[in-house]
Amino acid sequence: MSQEKQIAIEERFAKVFNDKSFKERLSNTDFERYLGAKKKMSFQKHDIIFDDGEIPKGVYFLEKGAAKLSKSGSFGKDQILRFIKEGDIIGYRALLCGENFQAKAEAMTDVDCTFLPADVFMYLLEVDPQLSFIMLQKISYELGESSNTITFLAQKTVRERLAEILILLEQKLGTDPEGFIKISLTREEIANIIGTATESAIRLISEFKGDSLIEVDGRNIKILNHDKLMKLGHVVL
Repeated sequence: MSQEKQIAIEERFAKVFNDKSFKERLSNTDFERYLGAKKKMSFQKHDIIFDDGEIPKGVYFLEKGAAKLSKSGSFGKDQILRFIKEGDIIGYRALLCGENFQAKAEAMTDVDCTFLPADVFMYLLEVDPQLSFIMLQKISYELGESSNTITFLAQKTVRERLAEILILLEQKLGTDPEGFIKISLTREEIANIIGTATESAIRLISEFKGDSLIEVDGRNIKILNHDKLMKLGHVVL
């Protein structure tokens, strides 16, 4: 699925999951139940929003900031599964499956979010067809992304993976006023995403910088040559 399709789904979800939209679609009783149940929550950078193995108590809709979903491997090394930005929701997969969380959600910046308890979220899925439909689209998209990740790790070289992930991170998270990708990642985090050793990630980032593909300022990365990077990573947007 194209990046444009992902953005379209995220935008549609944000339009569906908000007070104004719920008020237009829900009965007065259901809308009051929703208003009475939701809670505003804030997390500081590096705070754990929910932990692997925890029982899900509800879903979290990010209104500000970014977070990551990760899973610890057998040697305690975290594998980043997905990034979440404002306008997106987390915590629903385990809830819908009736199981404990299978990953950890960590704030990568200061995060403001709306928490909706499990019983109210599940009830809204029953009575609100628009919410049910957009959730189905989100789940279908993420299933496709999981399949793409298998191909990404199995068929591309580490150099191609790094090129692709930088393009996709910029597309998903955006850039700051100076053009740097909005999220700053450690070299270890980048290595975990592309499935290589930290030393290899450091070397490749240095090579990309030397080839004038990117600019590096500490943990911050700015893409300088999108065309070459997309061609290197075989990225089609």
